Amino acid sequence: MKQGYARLILLLVLVAAVAMMLGCGGKKVRPLEEDEAAMEQARRRAAEEEEARRAREAEEAIKPIEEPDEERIEFGKIYFDYDKYNLSGKSISTLSANAEILMENPRMEIVIQGHCDERGTDEYNLALGEKRAQAARDFLVNFGIAGSRISVISYGEERPLAPGHDEGAWKKNRRAEFVTK
Repeated sequence: MKQGYARLILLLVLVAAVAMMLGCGGKKVRPLEEDEAAMEQARRRAAEEEEARRAREAEEAIKPIEEPDEERIEFGKIYFDYDKYNLSGKSISTLSANAEILMENPRMEIVIQGHCDERGTDEYNLALGEKRAQAARDFLVNFGIAGSRISVISYGEERPLAPGHDEGAWKKNRRAEFVTK
C-alpha cells in the first residue's frame, strides 16, 4: 500500500510540474539588457521634453508685454445746474457722443456716477445724484443703448471733483461721470 501512495504522490507531482510548465510557456522573458535600453531611451525622451518645455517658458518670459488692442476710452462728463437734474443742450451733445462710443463697443458696460456739490443734506444730495445719473441713463436707453449695459450709482457730495467752497468749485462738482465696468 505504501507503494500505491508513493506512485500517487509521484503522479500528482508530475501533473503539477506539467501544469506549471504549460502555464508559463506562453510568456517571453526579455533579457535584462533590453529593459535597461528601454529605460535609458525613456529617460532621454523625458529630458528632451523637459528641456523643450523650459525653452518655451524662457521664450515667453522675454516677450515684451503687449499693449491691449483697445485704447482707453474716455467718456465725456455732463454737468448740471444747481439743484437740477434736467439735461442741458451741452449735456445732450456729450451724451450723444457717449452713446456713439457705446454703440461702437456693444459688449461694453458702464456705470453712471451721479455727483452733487456740498450744499444740502447728505440724504438730499444722494437722492439728487441718483436722479442725475438716472436722467443720463434714460437718455442713453432712449438713444438705443440696452439698459442692461448701464447701471447707476450716486455719490452725492462724497467725491468732489474740485475742492473749494465757491460757485466755481460747486459748478464742477454737479456732474455725472461714465466709467466702464
